[in-house]
Amino acid sequence: MSAKDRYHNAVRNALLKEKWKLTDPLILKFENEDEVRIDLGAERLLIASRGQEKIAVEVKSFLSESALFDYHAALGQFLNYRLVLETLEPDRTLYLAVPLTAYEVFFQRPLAKASVRTYQVKLLVYNPIEEEIVLWID
Repeated sequence: MSAKDRYHNAVRNALLKEKWKLTDPLILKFENEDEVRIDLGAERLLIASRGQEKIAVEVKSFLSESALFDYHAALGQFLNYRLVLETLEPDRTLYLAVPLTAYEVFFQRPLAKASVRTYQVKLLVYNPIEEEIVLWID
């Protein structure tokens, strides 16, 4: 079983504040060989014409001494999880949840910006103290 990220509950509470129905964790089996555990699965009913919105959220803290090292690990995990979701639940959008301070510092650097753009990483920026979602970046 994988360990929950330090800010897992902060993101969970932030999503609940925004009226998301959560699956914690979202467990998917790929080809009966590999199991992935995405931190949170969420669904929310929207205006009738839009139907139901489904997301999956991988929560990251970026608390080590190297934000670049944390991002390398997070990006690899994100890309594999997105592959599994595209196969098993193509109507679910994957987001990488990052704390506000990491977004304001690390994700403004040229390499991070280029990587997010190139790999089409969707970000959910959260405030871990207030337990609120600050930005959704598609």
